[in-house]
Amino acid sequence: MEYKHTPEDLKIMQAWPLERKVQVTQTRIMEWYLRWGGQVFISFSGGKDSTLLLDLARRCYPDIEAVYVDTGLEFPEVRSFSLSKENVTVLRPAMRFDEVVRTHGWCYPSKDVARTLRYAQKGSGWALERLAGINADGTPSKFRRSHYSQWAYLKDGPVQISDACCEIMKERPLDAYAKKTGKHSIVGTMAAESHRRKQAWLRTGCNIFDSKRPVSKPLSFWTEQDVLEYLRHFNIPYASVYGEIAEDKTGKLSTTGEKRTGCIFCPVGCHLDKVNRFQRLAVTHPKLHDYVINQLGLRELLDFVGVDYGGGGP
Repeated sequence: MEYKHTPEDLKIMQAWPLERKVQVTQTRIMEWYLRWGGQVFISFSGGKDSTLLLDLARRCYPDIEAVYVDTGLEFPEVRSFSLSKENVTVLRPAMRFDEVVRTHGWCYPSKDVARTLRYAQKGSGWALERLAGINADGTPSKFRRSHYSQWAYLKDGPVQISDACCEIMKERPLDAYAKKTGKHSIVGTMAAESHRRKQAWLRTGCNIFDSKRPVSKPLSFWTEQDVLEYLRHFNIPYASVYGEIAEDKTGKLSTTGEKRTGCIFCPVGCHLDKVNRFQRLAVTHPKLHDYVINQLGLRELLDFVGVDYGGGGP
């Protein structure tokens, strides 16, 4: 497989000063806009990353469209913020989240591992090899042992695991809109967010023109620190659920409220947090906490994997 960039390229670009990152990102946005004759849109979730992206894009093209998928899975503050922006097209998924969970299960512990477990449960050879910690040729894989094998027990556990929720709730509505309108999306994902996104950027770079699903990812070489620095420096409004942007003694920036938003009911990565989103949700949004833990049944998964979810949990 050919790669457009190397890991060293990414490190160099992530170390660029903010001013250069802004210039390069806006150049990528303009390349995308011009290539498609202005038939583009910002995939806008209302989170801090897509808020940054929308601001950068509208500094170049003030009338660029934002498209928001109203999944019902966002923090109320994020949804309100998203709908308050100008020129926002609202989409809705064909299935409700409770239907997705009943049909396909929960996405855990990561999207990549959940996809592997989904296909392993169907007997797919490549997925079973990953869980066994071996390569396709049968040789041991240190990466696969550390990344996949530790989760093999979930394949035969009491709760169905799948990565289908994101595809159904977000990707399909956006794909359908792009097909209907002939427009091409610009998304706010970053390589630093996951191994999967890093590998995708190394292969393709920011603008993927020649593929079945053309997409622009002009923030790929940014980091969370860059995002917070930009929002604070330019005093960009963002969803109130994040709280304030604070700086510690070392100069590191962080939000005083939620660190990341995304789908409020998503358990991805919750095992890594000292205080996870469900423990916080029990305090900040107790009705939503009761809904996801008890009515949607997330309790069964979190009990099985040993994750404390607050609100009278283990």
